[in-house]
Amino acid sequence: MPIKYLAGIPEVVKYVGWAHGLLFMLYVGFLFLAAFRLKWSLLRVGIFFIASLLPVAPFFVERSLRSKSSLA
Repeated sequence: MPIKYLAGIPEVVKYVGWAHGLLFMLYVGFLFLAAFRLKWSLLRVGIFFIASLLPVAPFFVERSLRSKSSLA
């Protein structure tokens, strides 16, 4: 948004928006893939999805996944 208003280049918002939307759809796809393969509950998938909509929440999700994983 600053580039759009300060530099007067509105096209940047269009392409960054597309990239953001594509990455979000990939996140949701991989969330459901992980849920299927790891047999997560619907509640856990719902919490992870809602966390994707909140600015800082994915950091807490990652921390909870690392604490439950022996790969951390």
